[in-house]
Amino acid sequence: MSGTPQILAGRVAVVTGASRGIGKGIALELGAAGATVYVTGRTAEPGRLPGTVHATAAEITGLGGTGVAVVCDHRDDAAVEQLFAQVRAEQGRLDVLVNNVYNSPAAARWLGRKFWDVPPNAWDETFDIGVRSHYVASVFAAPLLIESAGLIVNVSSPGAERYMHNAVYGVAKTALDRLTADLAHDLDGTGATAVSIWPGIVDTELLQLVPADDQGRRLVTLPGEGTFDLGAAETPRFPGRAVVALAADPHRQSRAGKAWKVADLAVEYGFTDVDGRIPRAD
Repeated sequence: MSGTPQILAGRVAVVTGASRGIGKGIALELGAAGATVYVTGRTAEPGRLPGTVHATAAEITGLGGTGVAVVCDHRDDAAVEQLFAQVRAEQGRLDVLVNNVYNSPAAARWLGRKFWDVPPNAWDETFDIGVRSHYVASVFAAPLLIESAGLIVNVSSPGAERYMHNAVYGVAKTALDRLTADLAHDLDGTGATAVSIWPGIVDTELLQLVPADDQGRRLVTLPGEGTFDLGAAETPRFPGRAVVALAADPHRQSRAGKAWKVADLAVEYGFTDVDGRIPRAD
């Protein structure tokens, strides 16, 4: 059981792409706060990277929440529509939608490349999973969220504001934050709203493959951006604590339509990462 106060007991959340990484960290924190969390993703069996929707759901339940695993390909609109029909049928409500699903291993192929070295299909892959899927989930979740005066959280990036990784990545994150602003505009007056969050460098399972050097440091170099010590990175639970704080905030409407750095939210809401730090990548 978790020692976290059950501030979200009775609430229901959906976290997309939560087999591992940031999505898993968010799902676990929502569960630790007492929520029922629907964990979606394509991974039903472990592969090169650890993690499945079933394993995440089991961890949520172990932390004091209720985890529900749903194998779902977010490129399949009918499957996404069925997901929210299932939530309505089983829970009768939805309080939080976290749009996180993203194909990080595929995107890693194009890190640091000039736009003429990034194939056109990279645009389609990035926007299909990184932007369109968020819109589709929001469309089908909206009736439930309006009924509960709920919250949409889009997991975005400072790449919406400055150059990061490559041109396609930045344009997609800018589009996602524009989507957040427009969703919040349309939801104004309903009681529901939407925000974006910007995690820093997060030590996900993918980055945990980076080996330590002879001094015990795990350094990752992002071409054109610098070298970063993963010992100072966020854990996936840190953005999860930001989502819990936003979900529990009765005044979150004041944040509607905007993007918020996780580290700034930590200062404002008074939470830390699991080791007591407030990591900052900038």
